[in-house]
Amino acid sequence: MIEVLLVDDHHLVRTGIKHLLNDVPGLNVTGEADTGEDAVGFIKDNKPDVVLMDLNMPGMGGLEATRKLLHLNPKLKIIIVTVYGDDPFPAQLMKAGAYGYVTKDCDAGELVRAIRRVNDGQRYISFEVAQKLALTYIPGQDNTSPIELLTDRELQVMMMLVKGCKTQDISDQLCISPKTVSTYRYRLYEKLGVETDVELAHLALRHGILENSPENPDKENSIN
Repeated sequence: MIEVLLVDDHHLVRTGIKHLLNDVPGLNVTGEADTGEDAVGFIKDNKPDVVLMDLNMPGMGGLEATRKLLHLNPKLKIIIVTVYGDDPFPAQLMKAGAYGYVTKDCDAGELVRAIRRVNDGQRYISFEVAQKLALTYIPGQDNTSPIELLTDRELQVMMMLVKGCKTQDISDQLCISPKTVSTYRYRLYEKLGVETDVELAHLALRHGILENSPENPDKENSIN
């Protein structure tokens, strides 16, 4: 039996995937979490085989959650499940230790196939994501997203900033000083060619890091 942990901040998504997987012989949803922090807490007391990890969630998000879960259990197989087929950082997530990467519009058969394949120790990347990764490395073509120029830590800080996290919150969650958070923030401005949090959020929207929703109003956030 393959035990699966669902990590997604949308209850309806978790419910749908749970019903789908529990109807498949050999698969069992052993737990659910709506934040990366809750997933970390679950892993401390349980040992699922595979984790289906949402990318954009409140708090630490899918990238940092992936790192922390693998630190606790290096044998864990994590599949990123994302809304976007053109996320700007599949390479970073695979480098962080994710074994699979699929989009939420994949069919049930592909999701089950991905779970079984990564549980057997094989990588699984959906066609859309694999195509983007392949295009990134075509000789003579510059398909580089500015997001790909960021270090892993810069990307983590950016994801938290554009979600409205305050400096102290980022400091606490990433275990770095507030001064270091501010340094990362201005380094992001310099690398990405922006001058305000609003411009940073707009860039995140264009590159699929941030969803355009009422929770992300078009106004400058105050980073305190």
